[in-house]
Amino acid sequence: MPWFPTIVSVLVVSLISFVGVFAFSLSVPTLKRLMFILISFAAGTLLGDTFIHILPELVEEVGFELKLSLWLLGAFILFYVLENGIHWHHYHHVAEEDRHPVGTLNLVGDGFHNLIDGLIIGASYLVDIKLGFATTLAVIFHEIPQEIGDYAILIHSGFKRSQALLFNFLSAMVAVVGAVLALWFSQAVAGALPALLALTAGGFIYIATVDLIPELHKEVRLDKSALQLLFLVAGVALMVLLSFLE
Repeated sequence: MPWFPTIVSVLVVSLISFVGVFAFSLSVPTLKRLMFILISFAAGTLLGDTFIHILPELVEEVGFELKLSLWLLGAFILFYVLENGIHWHHYHHVAEEDRHPVGTLNLVGDGFHNLIDGLIIGASYLVDIKLGFATTLAVIFHEIPQEIGDYAILIHSGFKRSQALLFNFLSAMVAVVGAVLALWFSQAVAGALPALLALTAGGFIYIATVDLIPELHKEVRLDKSALQLLFLVAGVALMVLLSFLE
């Protein structure tokens, strides 16, 4: 069981919660430019990891069967229900944060999100160390813009900076619980691994297509749109390069 690399990976992902400190040292125009680049790159890594690493593993596990499609659709719908049912939302740009002053609710929702991130990372390491590493990178790149938004929400909700950092980190640490559950679940239930991989793939597709790419569509300038496309492709290219290590 890959306990050590899994726990190290989720701890590294949890440390991303401190990126908000760096973000607030930047000017708003600089931060906005940085966020769109990060979002573009994150969308590329999520889609690249899904279609280059995870789905081939799923096909190898269960073949081209109807249940594979149903698992993916079920995972996509599950993420939709989570986002709408518990007001779990990925806040990606600072300009709108003051319209969401519900810091405590955001912490609860983000805790659920981090739990699923832990499940995703744990499931990937169960298949292969390299797949786990690639998936951890994909999670890290989509966590960076989200954590900047989460930190901004807490500040605008009245938290002191030290409190915002602490509570955001504690919420991020829930990923460790998710990783432990994934490793335990795989041993306890036969056939759990394909379902967890399907959760990973469906969740990554949902985050990239529903949460991230719509943010990019808000930019209408041709030069900036071209830059976003460049970084999206770069994210996919990173996952292609990692496939050569397998």
